[in-house]
Amino acid sequence: MKIFSGGSNPELVDNICRCFSPRGHVKLQRFPSGEEHCQFQENIRGEDVFLVQSTSNPANENLMQLLVMGDAARRASAGRITAVIPYFGYGRQDRKDKPRVPISAKLVMDLIEAAGFNRVLTMDLHSPQIGGFTNLPLDHLCFRPALVVALKDTPVDCVVAPDVGAIKRADEYATALNIDLAIISKKRKSAEKVEVKQFVGDVKGKNVIIIDDLTESAGTLEEAAVACRENGAKTVYCAITHGCVTEVGNRRLTLAFKEKLIDRLFMSNTVKTSTPFLWADVDKGPDLDGLLEGYGEHVTVVDVAPTFATAIKNIHNNESVSSLFQ
Repeated sequence: MKIFSGGSNPELVDNICRCFSPRGHVKLQRFPSGEEHCQFQENIRGEDVFLVQSTSNPANENLMQLLVMGDAARRASAGRITAVIPYFGYGRQDRKDKPRVPISAKLVMDLIEAAGFNRVLTMDLHSPQIGGFTNLPLDHLCFRPALVVALKDTPVDCVVAPDVGAIKRADEYATALNIDLAIISKKRKSAEKVEVKQFVGDVKGKNVIIIDDLTESAGTLEEAAVACRENGAKTVYCAITHGCVTEVGNRRLTLAFKEKLIDRLFMSNTVKTSTPFLWADVDKGPDLDGLLEGYGEHVTVVDVAPTFATAIKNIHNNESVSSLFQ
């Protein structure tokens, strides 16, 4: 078994490899034109190869790098090639919700199969149905067990689904934590702005946690937190699997912490945050120069490397991964 890292999140791969031998050596290169190129620096003939790459920002570059690595491994006669995709980009484009639009999640799965991969390992797909977009075996891990452990010493009374699409995921968390469930119905006005239409459930005087699979602009989290506060929530926590936070989301979260709208954010390390969270001088406006960088005391990063390490070991040994959902 050999594990190789793409360029999207090498720190996560280092954490995974602490459970095994050091990660394999692959030379990654990007030509001035933007073309991706790679070369494995060791023999992988007949090996069980795992290529770890999140297709996060920049999504297209990271996706293409994964495909090029898969093709190189196939041509180097690897015995089996597994695409380990902690964050699966294009997951929100999973259906035709408007006329004349693509189903890009299906296209990405087709590209992965065409590149020579034999199976896929990922975590918290935006829509579980994406697992049916490919004929390859797919193992779908979830953030829930790791987050439940991280919440062990945090008083939480209610799980809040920030939109209708998050109800099933939130209900699973509520069941695992044995606490109440509340639901928010929202209407998206733009890519970065949402509006709460209805709040279902009782959060008055409770410590609530808003659960979602990913955030970019943090608009959904902000509006959900406002709705919880307006309905009497005592403490508001947020938990997301994939922290694909943009500059807009960065500033929005910073203000939410400063104004005590959100008390704490829990997030996994499936994605290497391209823009560090900013905690000081948030009133300076659009100019971000001079702001204090770092996650700060308001963010808890939950390491999911042990979950992926166990899954990789079990896949290599042809064992079940179902225990990772407990």
